Amino acid sequence: MQDRIFLSSPHMSEEGYEMEYVKEAFDTNWIAPLGENVNKFEEELATKVGSKSAAALSSGTAAIHLALKAADVEAGDIVFCPTLTFSATANPIIYQNATPVFIDSNEETWNMCPEALEEAFTKYPNVKAVIVVHLYGLSADMDKITELCTKHNVPLIEDAAESLGTYYKGKHTGTFGDYGIFSFNGNKIITTSGGGMLVSNNEEKISKARFWATQSRDQARHYQHSELGFNYRMSNVVAGIGRGQLKVLDQRVKKKREIFSYYKEQLEGLEGIEFMPSNEWDEPNYWLSSMTLNGQVRPLDVMEALEKENIESRPVWKPMHMQPFFEEYDFVGSNGIAENLFENGVCLPSDTKMTFDDLKRVVNTIKKLWCE
Repeated sequence: MQDRIFLSSPHMSEEGYEMEYVKEAFDTNWIAPLGENVNKFEEELATKVGSKSAAALSSGTAAIHLALKAADVEAGDIVFCPTLTFSATANPIIYQNATPVFIDSNEETWNMCPEALEEAFTKYPNVKAVIVVHLYGLSADMDKITELCTKHNVPLIEDAAESLGTYYKGKHTGTFGDYGIFSFNGNKIITTSGGGMLVSNNEEKISKARFWATQSRDQARHYQHSELGFNYRMSNVVAGIGRGQLKVLDQRVKKKREIFSYYKEQLEGLEGIEFMPSNEWDEPNYWLSSMTLNGQVRPLDVMEALEKENIESRPVWKPMHMQPFFEEYDFVGSNGIAENLFENGVCLPSDTKMTFDDLKRVVNTIKKLWCE
């Protein structure tokens, strides 16, 4: 059996940047969710993406949760959320005892359809917040979406967990809404093993999020809590890994784009294959190179053939409105785009440690399906 080719695994810097910061945390004994690495990681990431402030947290999910709290989402409120996403986008809505309404995708972006969003605003004029996702590193159509949110005076939260390093019209995704979130889970474009970041130009709200994330401990000599708190702060060790990873973000984006270009060049001519859409205003990080198959060869055929060769792949996200837990909630959209992408989509290995030989191995395995 040949070595396994992973979908997207952690990739530490060849220079050892991460270990320098981790060693510093150990040498100074700052292991807790406090310390120079946490402060600097917040500053450095905020500077990188062009946001005024950031809070380093235990996960991207925690960041979405605190963004909803900061947007004053409470029990019974309605929150719009794309249906084509990972459950971590939708779960925090339930944490707040709010009600998700799922919005369909469009073919142009694979992300939230602005027309379906406008329909949802008509149906639910009292919506409390909107979450938009930049799926697989592809930017949503932010001009139309922000225009609708501004028109209806509704806070916008960007789930940029998969799109760190992606630009929309020259500006980083995650910085268009009132709040943006990033994830540093083990499979993301840069990783801290686990962790997330909440960013915003509203520095007062970010300060409040840090307060909530440290158990809402009041300024008092004794332990006093006037609000519900959470144990959501990032540790100084984890933040050290993040600081090192941030130094190689541009290299990782470059490699992801090369992987996508190679797949598209080699496979696009095969009957039934279409790749993720590209738009003139979008500079994706191509976190995962994904394609759809609409011919005789089906996604399961591709995934099973790759697995036999010890190569990891996976389906496109199953829409939230089709999930057993979320199926009771409303879904807005009549074209079935998200369902179609789920039924016909497959994510190819996009690991930044892949060699040219690895890429050829993936491509040759797939091509054989068209020769049988």
